[in-house]
Amino acid sequence: MTTALRSRFHLSVVIPAYNEEHRLGDSLAKVGAYLDRSAIDAEVLVVDDGSADATTRVAQDLLRLRKGKVLSNDENRGKGYSVRRGVLAAAGRWVLLTDADLSAPIEEHAKLAAAVRDHDLDVAIGSRALEESKIEIRQHAIRQAMGKTFNRCIRRMTGLPFRDTQCGFKLMDRERTLPLFERMIVDRFAFDVELLYLCVRFGLSVREVPIVWRNAEGSKVSMISDPLNMLWDVARVRWRFRRGGYNPETTAAPPGRT
Repeated sequence: MTTALRSRFHLSVVIPAYNEEHRLGDSLAKVGAYLDRSAIDAEVLVVDDGSADATTRVAQDLLRLRKGKVLSNDENRGKGYSVRRGVLAAAGRWVLLTDADLSAPIEEHAKLAAAVRDHDLDVAIGSRALEESKIEIRQHAIRQAMGKTFNRCIRRMTGLPFRDTQCGFKLMDRERTLPLFERMIVDRFAFDVELLYLCVRFGLSVREVPIVWRNAEGSKVSMISDPLNMLWDVARVRWRFRRGGYNPETTAAPPGRT
Protein backbone atom coordinates (compact mmCIF):
# COMPACT_ATOMS: atom_id res chain seq x y z
CA MET A 1 0.00 0.00 0.00
CA THR A 2 1.08 3.58 -0.55
CA THR A 3 2.62 5.01 2.59
CA ALA A 4 0.65 7.92 4.05
CA LEU A 5 2.31 11.26 3.38
CA ARG A 6 3.22 13.71 6.09
CA SER A 7 2.17 17.16 4.97
CA ARG A 8 4.05 20.19 6.29
CA PHE A 9 1.55 22.62 4.79
CA HIS A 10 -2.14 22.71 4.03
CA LEU A 11 -1.50 23.87 0.46
CA SER A 12 1.31 23.88 -2.07
CA VAL A 13 0.92 26.32 -4.96
CA VAL A 14 2.89 25.04 -7.96
CA ILE A 15 3.63 27.56 -10.72
CA PRO A 16 5.46 26.40 -13.88
CA ALA A 17 7.21 29.34 -15.53
CA TYR A 18 9.13 29.89 -18.75
CA ASN A 19 10.54 33.34 -19.58
CA GLU A 20 8.13 35.04 -17.18
CA GLU A 21 10.37 37.68 -15.59
CA HIS A 22 8.09 40.57 -16.57
CA ARG A 23 4.84 39.31 -15.02
CA LEU A 24 5.94 36.74 -12.44
CA GLY A 25 6.65 39.37 -9.78
CA ASP A 26 3.13 40.77 -9.91
CA SER A 27 1.63 37.27 -9.96
CA LEU A 28 3.61 36.13 -6.92
CA ALA A 29 2.62 39.26 -5.04
CA LYS A 30 -1.06 38.51 -5.74
CA VAL A 31 -0.64 34.88 -4.68
CA GLY A 32 1.07 35.91 -1.46
CA ALA A 33 -1.58 38.52 -0.65
CA TYR A 34 -4.37 35.99 -1.18
CA LEU A 35 -2.73 33.35 1.01
CA ASP A 36 -2.13 35.90 3.78
CA ARG A 37 -5.64 37.32 3.53
CA SER A 38 -7.14 33.84 3.65
CA ALA A 39 -4.82 32.68 6.45
CA ILE A 40 -3.85 29.58 4.47
CA ASP A 41 -0.75 27.73 5.65
CA ALA A 42 0.93 27.34 2.28
CA GLU A 43 4.16 27.13 0.35
CA VAL A 44 4.78 28.44 -3.14
CA LEU A 45 6.90 26.49 -5.61
CA VAL A 46 8.01 28.10 -8.87
CA VAL A 47 9.46 25.70 -11.42
CA ASP A 48 11.60 27.62 -13.92
CA ASP A 49 11.60 25.59 -17.13
CA GLY A 50 15.04 26.58 -18.41
CA SER A 51 14.20 30.25 -18.94
CA ALA A 52 16.59 32.46 -20.89
CA ASP A 53 15.64 35.52 -18.83
CA ALA A 54 15.68 36.41 -15.13
CA THR A 55 12.68 34.27 -14.13
CA THR A 56 14.64 32.40 -11.46
CA ARG A 57 16.08 35.56 -9.91
CA VAL A 58 12.70 37.29 -9.83
CA ALA A 59 11.09 34.27 -8.17
CA GLN A 60 13.88 33.94 -5.62
CA ASP A 61 13.63 37.62 -4.69
CA LEU A 62 9.86 37.41 -4.20
CA LEU A 63 9.94 34.14 -2.26
CA ARG A 64 12.78 35.12 0.06
CA LEU A 65 10.36 36.27 2.76
CA ARG A 66 7.77 33.56 2.17
CA LYS A 67 7.56 29.81 2.58
CA GLY A 68 8.55 28.59 -0.84
CA LYS A 69 11.33 27.73 -3.21
CA VAL A 70 12.41 27.85 -6.82
CA LEU A 71 13.21 24.72 -8.80
CA SER A 72 15.21 25.35 -11.97
CA ASN A 73 15.31 22.90 -14.87
CA ASP A 74 18.69 22.66 -16.57
CA GLU A 75 16.99 23.19 -19.92
CA ASN A 76 13.53 23.72 -21.36
CA ARG A 77 11.82 20.41 -20.60
CA GLY A 78 8.15 21.32 -21.03
CA LYS A 79 5.19 22.36 -18.89
CA GLY A 80 4.24 18.77 -18.04
CA TYR A 81 7.75 17.98 -16.83
CA SER A 82 7.79 21.16 -14.73
CA VAL A 83 4.40 20.53 -13.16
CA ARG A 84 5.39 16.95 -12.38
CA ARG A 85 8.61 18.13 -10.75
CA GLY A 86 6.74 20.68 -8.67
CA VAL A 87 4.11 18.23 -7.45
CA LEU A 88 6.74 15.64 -6.53
CA ALA A 89 8.62 18.27 -4.52
CA ALA A 90 5.51 19.71 -2.84
CA ALA A 91 4.92 19.28 0.88
CA GLY A 92 1.28 20.36 1.06
CA ARG A 93 -1.78 18.27 1.81
CA TRP A 94 -3.32 19.83 -1.28
CA VAL A 95 -1.67 21.07 -4.47
CA LEU A 96 -2.94 23.98 -6.54
CA LEU A 97 -1.63 24.23 -10.09
CA THR A 98 -1.78 27.71 -11.59
CA ASP A 99 -0.20 29.41 -14.57
CA ALA A 100 2.33 32.17 -14.07
CA ASP A 101 0.09 34.72 -15.77
CA LEU A 102 -2.81 34.08 -13.35
CA SER A 103 -5.33 33.94 -16.18
CA ALA A 104 -7.50 32.33 -13.54
CA PRO A 105 -7.33 34.82 -10.64
CA ILE A 106 -5.80 33.22 -7.58
CA GLU A 107 -9.00 33.98 -5.65
CA GLU A 108 -10.73 31.29 -7.74
CA HIS A 109 -8.94 28.78 -5.51
CA ALA A 110 -11.81 29.28 -3.04
CA LYS A 111 -14.28 27.86 -5.60
CA LEU A 112 -12.18 24.74 -6.16
CA ALA A 113 -11.68 24.27 -2.43
CA ALA A 114 -15.42 24.55 -1.83
CA ALA A 115 -16.13 21.99 -4.57
CA VAL A 116 -13.62 19.57 -3.04
CA ARG A 117 -15.20 19.98 0.37
CA ASP A 118 -18.84 19.87 -0.72
CA HIS A 119 -18.48 16.92 -3.11
CA ASP A 120 -15.69 14.96 -1.41
CA LEU A 121 -13.41 15.20 -4.46
CA ASP A 122 -9.87 14.12 -5.15
CA VAL A 123 -9.42 16.65 -7.96
CA ALA A 124 -11.23 19.86 -8.88
CA ILE A 125 -10.41 21.39 -12.25
CA GLY A 126 -11.15 24.94 -13.26
CA SER A 127 -13.22 25.14 -16.42
CA ARG A 128 -13.74 27.89 -18.98
CA ALA A 129 -16.33 25.89 -20.92
CA LEU A 130 -19.28 25.56 -18.55
CA GLU A 131 -22.36 27.75 -18.72
CA GLU A 132 -21.53 29.29 -15.35
CA SER A 133 -17.93 30.10 -16.36
CA LYS A 134 -17.16 33.80 -16.72
CA ILE A 135 -14.71 34.71 -19.47
CA GLU A 136 -13.78 38.35 -18.96
CA ILE A 137 -11.03 38.49 -21.61
CA ARG A 138 -11.27 35.96 -24.43
CA GLN A 139 -8.58 34.34 -26.52
CA HIS A 140 -8.28 35.15 -30.20
CA ALA A 141 -11.08 33.50 -32.18
CA ILE A 142 -8.64 31.16 -33.90
CA ARG A 143 -7.27 29.88 -30.60
CA GLN A 144 -10.82 29.46 -29.25
CA ALA A 145 -11.79 27.39 -32.28
CA MET A 146 -8.64 25.29 -31.99
CA GLY A 147 -9.28 24.69 -28.31
CA LYS A 148 -12.84 23.48 -28.93
CA THR A 149 -11.71 21.20 -31.76
CA PHE A 150 -8.92 19.78 -29.62
CA ASN A 151 -11.34 19.11 -26.77
CA ARG A 152 -13.74 17.23 -29.07
CA CYS A 153 -10.86 15.10 -30.34
CA ILE A 154 -9.69 14.38 -26.80
CA ARG A 155 -13.13 13.35 -25.64
CA ARG A 156 -13.46 10.93 -28.55
CA MET A 157 -10.00 9.48 -28.06
CA THR A 158 -10.17 9.06 -24.29
CA GLY A 159 -13.83 8.98 -23.31
CA LEU A 160 -13.21 11.80 -20.82
CA PRO A 161 -16.37 13.82 -20.09
CA PHE A 162 -14.65 17.12 -19.32
CA ARG A 163 -15.37 20.19 -21.42
CA ASP A 164 -12.04 21.83 -20.59
CA THR A 165 -9.02 19.65 -19.91
CA GLN A 166 -6.43 22.33 -20.66
CA CYS A 167 -7.28 24.97 -18.09
CA GLY A 168 -4.12 25.45 -16.03
CA PHE A 169 -5.99 25.84 -12.72
CA LYS A 170 -6.40 22.58 -10.79
CA LEU A 171 -6.64 21.60 -7.12
CA MET A 172 -5.61 18.08 -6.13
CA ASP A 173 -5.33 15.82 -3.14
CA ARG A 174 -1.59 15.24 -3.27
CA GLU A 175 -1.62 11.92 -1.44
CA ARG A 176 -4.13 10.41 -3.85
CA THR A 177 -2.64 11.83 -7.05
CA LEU A 178 1.06 11.44 -6.22
CA PRO A 179 1.19 7.77 -7.38
CA LEU A 180 -0.10 8.97 -10.75
CA PHE A 181 2.46 11.76 -11.06
CA GLU A 182 5.20 9.29 -10.25
CA ARG A 183 4.27 7.33 -13.38
CA MET A 184 3.30 10.12 -15.78
CA ILE A 185 5.48 10.56 -18.87
CA VAL A 186 4.13 13.48 -20.93
CA ASP A 187 6.50 16.42 -20.69
CA ARG A 188 4.59 19.04 -22.63
CA PHE A 189 1.08 20.42 -22.94
CA ALA A 190 -0.90 17.16 -23.09
CA PHE A 191 0.05 16.34 -19.51
CA ASP A 192 -3.38 17.62 -18.38
CA VAL A 193 -5.08 14.94 -20.45
CA GLU A 194 -2.70 12.28 -19.17
CA LEU A 195 -3.43 13.27 -15.57
CA LEU A 196 -7.22 13.32 -15.99
CA TYR A 197 -7.21 10.09 -18.00
CA LEU A 198 -5.32 8.31 -15.22
CA CYS A 199 -7.50 9.86 -12.50
CA VAL A 200 -10.64 8.51 -14.15
CA ARG A 201 -9.14 5.14 -15.00
CA PHE A 202 -7.88 4.58 -11.47
CA GLY A 203 -11.13 5.65 -9.85
CA LEU A 204 -10.35 9.09 -8.43
CA SER A 205 -13.21 11.57 -8.21
CA VAL A 206 -12.87 14.59 -10.50
CA ARG A 207 -15.23 17.49 -11.09
CA GLU A 208 -15.17 20.55 -13.35
CA VAL A 209 -15.77 23.87 -11.62
CA PRO A 210 -16.73 27.04 -13.49
CA ILE A 211 -14.27 29.86 -12.89
CA VAL A 212 -13.45 33.40 -13.93
CA TRP A 213 -10.91 33.55 -16.75
CA ARG A 214 -8.99 36.50 -18.20
CA ASN A 215 -6.82 35.55 -21.13
CA ALA A 216 -3.29 36.92 -20.95
CA GLU A 217 -1.25 37.46 -24.08
CA GLY A 218 1.97 35.55 -24.55
CA SER A 219 0.80 31.94 -24.77
CA LYS A 220 3.66 29.46 -25.18
CA VAL A 221 1.41 27.07 -27.16
CA SER A 222 2.23 27.05 -30.88
CA MET A 223 -0.88 26.95 -33.04
CA ILE A 224 1.01 24.98 -35.71
CA SER A 225 3.07 22.27 -34.06
CA ASP A 226 1.68 21.82 -30.55
CA PRO A 227 -1.84 20.54 -31.40
CA LEU A 228 -0.41 17.68 -33.46
CA ASN A 229 2.18 16.89 -30.80
CA MET A 230 -0.53 16.90 -28.15
CA LEU A 231 -2.72 14.47 -30.09
CA TRP A 232 0.29 12.20 -30.58
CA ASP A 233 0.99 12.30 -26.83
CA VAL A 234 -2.63 11.44 -26.05
CA ALA A 235 -2.46 8.46 -28.40
CA ARG A 236 0.76 7.42 -26.68
CA VAL A 237 -0.93 7.65 -23.25
CA ARG A 238 -3.78 5.39 -24.40
CA TRP A 239 -1.36 2.86 -25.86
CA ARG A 240 0.78 2.84 -22.73
CA PHE A 241 -2.23 2.44 -20.44
CA ARG A 242 -3.63 -0.47 -22.43
CA ARG A 243 -0.29 -2.24 -22.23
CA GLY A 244 -0.07 -1.74 -18.46
CA GLY A 245 2.64 0.88 -18.65
CA TYR A 246 1.10 2.91 -15.84
CA ASN A 247 0.64 -0.05 -13.53
CA PRO A 248 3.08 -0.30 -10.62
CA GLU A 249 5.65 -3.05 -10.83
CA THR A 250 6.41 -3.50 -7.15
CA THR A 251 3.81 -1.41 -5.32
CA ALA A 252 0.04 -1.31 -5.06
CA ALA A 253 -2.04 0.43 -7.69
CA PRO A 254 -2.76 4.14 -7.23
CA PRO A 255 -5.38 4.74 -4.56
CA GLY A 256 -8.87 4.89 -5.96
CA ARG A 257 -12.38 4.91 -4.62
CA THR A 258 -14.19 1.58 -4.26
